[in-house]
Amino acid sequence: MLEKIDANALELSEKVVTINRVTKVVKGGRIFKFAALVVVGDGAGHVGCGMGKAAEVPEAIRKGIEDAKKNIIKVSLDESTVPHETIGAFGAARVLLKPAAPGTGVIAGGPVRAVLELAGIKDIRTKSLRSNNPRNVVMATIAGLAGMRDAAKVASTRGRTVEEIIG
Repeated sequence: MLEKIDANALELSEKVVTINRVTKVVKGGRIFKFAALVVVGDGAGHVGCGMGKAAEVPEAIRKGIEDAKKNIIKVSLDESTVPHETIGAFGAARVLLKPAAPGTGVIAGGPVRAVLELAGIKDIRTKSLRSNNPRNVVMATIAGLAGMRDAAKVASTRGRTVEEIIG
């Protein structure tokens, strides 16, 4: 079970991933609204994403930030990279996350890069598979990061010490 993280206690920065204009056609004409996909993070292992919809862009972004603060997760880090390789999935999107040596940098596309930089990951290789829908790609990245387990978590689950797990 994921524990709830207090967003007010963190120094969060935000990044707008996409802004989408949505049109509704009614008898009197067209009604335009905006949907903003926003990612927030503290650069130290906490990241979340949210969606905001409103008649104006700034209001949609504000709502997206509020939603993202409600969905923050803790990411297991191994110094500046991730502990192991994984594939995050959400909808039709799949994101491959592979650890990288120090100095590699963040090798990732737009939506994935936004999540990883705000999570505080400095060295990683990624590949978006299947869908390129920004919302699903962001959610798949967060699902992959949420599923990461470091050696301490594995050791406590198995009732062993970290040295026994690492070998």
